[in-house]
Amino acid sequence: MTAIVNKMMETDAFSQWLGIKILASDKGSCKLQMQVRPEMCNGFGIIHGGITFSLADSALAFASNAHGRLSVALECSISFPNAVNVGDVLTAEATEVSLTNKIGIYNIPVTNQKGDIVGVFKGSVYRTSKEW
Repeated sequence: MTAIVNKMMETDAFSQWLGIKILASDKGSCKLQMQVRPEMCNGFGIIHGGITFSLADSALAFASNAHGRLSVALECSISFPNAVNVGDVLTAEATEVSLTNKIGIYNIPVTNQKGDIVGVFKGSVYRTSKEW
C-alpha cells in the first residue's frame, strides 16, 4: 500500500464511515472492500446506488493519486446491473486504462461476495501539477 493512499484514508471521513478496507494499492490500481449496513438502504429496501458509486469513487481517488500527483475526479459514470442487499460484501478494483500528463482514465467493476457484478464504474481524473 502506498504512503499517499494511507495519508488520504487517514483524513477521509466518508470512506471511513463506509467501512472501507484497503486490500491492495499501487500506482494506477486499488482494491477496496466494504460490508453493506442497514442504514445504507434506500426507500425500496435495497442499497442506495450512491453507496456503490462511493466505493468505486474512493478506489478511483486512491488509484489515481498513488502516482504522486494530486488528482481529482473529472467525470464518472456507473451502471447497476444487479441489486445490493444488506450484509453484502462489496469489492471495487480500479484498473488504469489510460494515463497522460493531465488525464487518467479508470475502469472499476464492483462485485459482491458471490462474484456478481453490482456496479460498472468508469472514471476520469484531472491530474494537477501539485505533488503529494
